[in-house]
Amino acid sequence: MELRKYEKQNISPDVPDEWFVPLIKRNSEADVVVRPSLSYWKDSWYRLLKNKLAMAGMVFLVFLTILAIFGPMISPHSIETQKLTMQNLPPSSKFWFGTDDLGRDVFTRTCYGARISLFVGLMAALIDFLIGVVYGGVAGYKGGRTDNFMMRFVEILYGLPYLLVVILVMVVLGPGLTTIIIALSITGWVGMARIVRGQVLQIKNYEFVLASKTFGTKTARIIRKNLLPNTMGPIIVQMTLTIPSAIFAEAFLSFIGLGIQAPHASWGVMANDGLSTILSGYWWRLFFPTLFISLTMFAFNVLGDGLQDALDPKLRR
Repeated sequence: MELRKYEKQNISPDVPDEWFVPLIKRNSEADVVVRPSLSYWKDSWYRLLKNKLAMAGMVFLVFLTILAIFGPMISPHSIETQKLTMQNLPPSSKFWFGTDDLGRDVFTRTCYGARISLFVGLMAALIDFLIGVVYGGVAGYKGGRTDNFMMRFVEILYGLPYLLVVILVMVVLGPGLTTIIIALSITGWVGMARIVRGQVLQIKNYEFVLASKTFGTKTARIIRKNLLPNTMGPIIVQMTLTIPSAIFAEAFLSFIGLGIQAPHASWGVMANDGLSTILSGYWWRLFFPTLFISLTMFAFNVLGDGLQDALDPKLRR
């Protein structure tokens, strides 16, 4: 009504109000046009929500995390308690995933295996993030001879067979959880460094970075405040792809006897134990650890693909 009074103050009162409906409608449309647009992160989140496959992967990973934390608490069985009278029992209401050749509950051991796999994957991704971001950021920002020297070293490490290096480190240092993380981190940061370096090479010549240089800002602050926030999209995607690679590497090392050792539970150890009994009909001993390995790898990969599409600035609305 205020709009109508304003528009009709210099017009004859005989003019009907219906004449001003189009004007009010145009004004509402103008309000929609000038409404503030979504931020980069909010828009990326909305586009990720529309990716049903990526959201399914995220839901499974949340479920797996909850299972790893609370699964052993809700299970009435211990991870190490051996009940030789209950060897190789099939899945039932008492033993949800069955038992192994020592009478241990497969469900409880699977939950502990999820703890180890998620811990190894997250630690490997965190170490790759710290080393790769710093190394790639410095190389890309400095450029010139510094960049050439640092990237030649990266290319040497990149040319080494990944699993071969990991196996050699495991043989030298001995099996164990700490050794696995160290072995996976020796060359695992190379991919992160190359991605960050490429992003920094593009961004470092932008106006806001040149302005910071002009005011004498230190290199470390420019990298931390100006460059890294604008490269977080590719970094997040790379981390979601690093975690499943580390999980698979840990399962493989444990499968061949170089990773987690008994009596500790690991999906790779459980798969190795179950493989020898698959012909005896004890299918559940191999099925459940390999199922969780496959689903976890699939969930991280589809989530990484979804994040890559959601964070791509070329696809913003």
